[in-house]
Amino acid sequence: MEKLKEANLYRDELIPISGKLVERYNQCLIKLGFEPTKLNSFSIDGIGWSPEIAEEKKIVHYLNNGDANPHGIIITPLQKGKPVYNPFHTFDRDMMQTVFRIHGEKINDITRDCAICLDFDQYIDAFYDPLDVLKYKNITIHFHLINNLDKAQKHQLSLVEIFKKDNNFIDESLHEQLLASAKAYGDLRNRDLSLHELQFKADSFYTKAFNGVYVLRDFISPIVVFEDEQWYKEAIKDTIHDVIIFHISQPELMEKLRDHVIIEYDLEEVVKTKRYERIKKFMFSQELKNTQHPIKNILNDTVLFKSYLNKLDINARKKVMSVELYLEKLEVSNQYKIADIVDIHLFNALHEPHSSLNAKHQDLIWKLLINISTLDVLFLYWYDKEEFYKVYETWDESLKDWVIEVIRNNI
Repeated sequence: MEKLKEANLYRDELIPISGKLVERYNQCLIKLGFEPTKLNSFSIDGIGWSPEIAEEKKIVHYLNNGDANPHGIIITPLQKGKPVYNPFHTFDRDMMQTVFRIHGEKINDITRDCAICLDFDQYIDAFYDPLDVLKYKNITIHFHLINNLDKAQKHQLSLVEIFKKDNNFIDESLHEQLLASAKAYGDLRNRDLSLHELQFKADSFYTKAFNGVYVLRDFISPIVVFEDEQWYKEAIKDTIHDVIIFHISQPELMEKLRDHVIIEYDLEEVVKTKRYERIKKFMFSQELKNTQHPIKNILNDTVLFKSYLNKLDINARKKVMSVELYLEKLEVSNQYKIADIVDIHLFNALHEPHSSLNAKHQDLIWKLLINISTLDVLFLYWYDKEEFYKVYETWDESLKDWVIEVIRNNI
């Protein structure tokens, strides 16, 4: 990952945590029912997730009490606007943006000497069946302060009111209580520590529950797509819910998405784009073996590209160039079918969300398309960084250089 780090492409917006903030973070972990970290320093993202603590605990989503009960931690206002690097749901960042938009000023004040635990309540105690993910609808975001600072404030204010009455100002025991409260929590009289709960609505989304599920329910009819074959087989036994269920590898899924006006393609237009060139080059790189030149040079140099293309066996060559071959044949006759000529993975990779979808739904569908066909390295980095990091480790060093160049230059 060193090359990615040097290029600022690997979790480059994490916030370093040390000193007193570590203690507060641990207090949040304990309050949420987790074991504290033994680390003296670490980093966190926008929702309070730390890659170092995840590695320490050997649990990626260590802020979850089961798949149905995710949490977050805010210990600094610097978390505002920061990425959520390993979201459990695609709407996690939207929830955090809502939190900071509504409670931003209060968070600035509270985190001076306190931390905030977030409970994302979906009104689901636990999952039992894979289609339980359909229960995700309205989410209530609850806030809890470590050391119950809000309750300490109420107690301190009540002591102040007692102090003001009659001759209570001469009560030494009352003086001691006020001083003890002030020493423990500071002067809380004029601080606004009330964070009212927030409502968030989940429409279509992706969740990592059940090893990855897409819920598309804002279209012609609800569609649920499972990444895990075991859970897919369990889900299709359901006779209660009126939904269409797919496994992500089923060819029929793409056809259904087209029929429901969720995705579209235009091969004649897409071949003119840098996106097509990027996808074709990456696909070509996967066919190269024992090259005499660095892969980056082969992909960037037209002469070398043609040279190595002609060295491939005929089937690999046809696979890489299948779209252009199809369009050439189409000019001569319309009897040719896409499925007979164009490689299926390449064809799937050239789809895009339907132009009628709003931006939020387009992002979700891009993520789904990228998980169906991972040939677009730039979009894989944008929409599924964790998967990108996994496959990145398997690539040739020169290919890594080319991919970094693609991402940094958006080409």
